[in-house]
Amino acid sequence: MAIITLTSDWGLKDYYAGAVKGAILRLLPDVQIVDITHQVPAFDLSQAAFIIRNFYHNFPAGSIHIIAINGEAAIETPHTLVRHHDHYFISADNGIFSLLFDEKPEQIIEIDVIQDSDYFTFPARDVFAKVACHIAAGKPISELGHPKDNILQKMAFQPVIQDDLIKGKVIYIDNYENVFVNITEKLFLSATKGRRFIITFRSPSYRITEISKSYKDVNQGEMLALFSTSGYVEIAIREGEASSLLGLKMDQLVTVELI
Repeated sequence: MAIITLTSDWGLKDYYAGAVKGAILRLLPDVQIVDITHQVPAFDLSQAAFIIRNFYHNFPAGSIHIIAINGEAAIETPHTLVRHHDHYFISADNGIFSLLFDEKPEQIIEIDVIQDSDYFTFPARDVFAKVACHIAAGKPISELGHPKDNILQKMAFQPVIQDDLIKGKVIYIDNYENVFVNITEKLFLSATKGRRFIITFRSPSYRITEISKSYKDVNQGEMLALFSTSGYVEIAIREGEASSLLGLKMDQLVTVELI
């Protein structure tokens, strides 16, 4: 059974998710639809990319992922299908693909599909659903449009290493208010090389000097840092809300000082 996932900024109040699911099931009744989230902050491609990067590889090869974030087409941001790592991704080429992948995707197709509606504000229902069902039915993706050479580049902020200092920033806050920093485990270990360090943010009074293995390595209510399953440094409070209690917000500076 083919799998189609939905990731959007629609929220849970409106009819949008239901309309897209209905459009898919009308075309292909036996497909499996999986809601990833509909609570991405409006138009926030960076947070959408963080979520998608961390779930898609857990799905079977051949899964199809509809990304409904700022999905209207324009000359600069055409509707696009990308095949990468045996998965299919459908979105406007608005920069999301460059945030999703660290290398050029294996196949890029600019979508040329006639939609059934005269409205152009709901591409997930009127275009993406048709494209996803075409793929799920096993039809050639070459029939969906014409090849593109490149995707629109949207540069994500990268951590900076200056002498004995790593400068990063908050890139995601989850439902528990755990805070994810754009410093990867690989970069952290490469830069520290076993040296002692101090992780600081907001003020010198917030200091973490070790990487924990789990939340329960500290007492309830204490803050900690660990390498999350996303591959990034995570700052948390055991059974607490780190973002609120520590005043850590999106894009805020986090530093690692080597000592």
